[in-house]
Amino acid sequence: MRPITLYSAPGGPNPFKVVIICEELGIPYDLKVVGYGALKEKPFTDLNPNGRCPAIEDPNTGIVLWESGAIITYLVEQYDTEKKLHYDSFPEKHFLNQWMCFQISGQGPYFGQAAWFNLFHPEKLPSAQQRYMDEVHRVVGVLDGALASGPSGWLVGEKCTYADLIFVMWHEQIARIFAAFQDKWDIEKYPEYKRWIESMKNRQSIKKAVEMQQKILADATK
Repeated sequence: MRPITLYSAPGGPNPFKVVIICEELGIPYDLKVVGYGALKEKPFTDLNPNGRCPAIEDPNTGIVLWESGAIITYLVEQYDTEKKLHYDSFPEKHFLNQWMCFQISGQGPYFGQAAWFNLFHPEKLPSAQQRYMDEVHRVVGVLDGALASGPSGWLVGEKCTYADLIFVMWHEQIARIFAAFQDKWDIEKYPEYKRWIESMKNRQSIKKAVEMQQKILADATK
């Protein structure tokens, strides 16, 4: 099996969601870091006309894909032949997709906007900051409640699946999001969420993805 080429920007959680899946499934990959300016230009826009990361090229099938949800769905369907990270039974396969949609439409965008308005926006807009910090709490509350009501401690079925793993890299942004508002975040209010996140952070795939992201960010600021 030839390595998949996985494109990442210098920062941002989404490419490392894909790293986690590759590590979990033993899929070989080459990570290529693309500067933010180059994301908006050819040749990268030939791969992803939206000018964002991640994107992949899989020489084993010839497919080029962008958007992390589409990429993860593809990798699981194509390479998780032992069903380590998914179910193909009814209704579990639909619940997996449900949580994937929640991550890419809920957690990622709201956490990203919280990070933008707290850390990067050139003017401070307290109403926007509060709105998106509230949304972080709402999303975490949804997850905490779902985990508390389920019998296994996982979002779907009796094992850790891709539906769980895709939430970790955006969770890692919470400390930065609330750095200037430490009184507005307390993970102890979400005990099932805390247990779930901490259990996943012990996995080697997560440790490697976090380490890789931190190194890339450090190199980008040199």
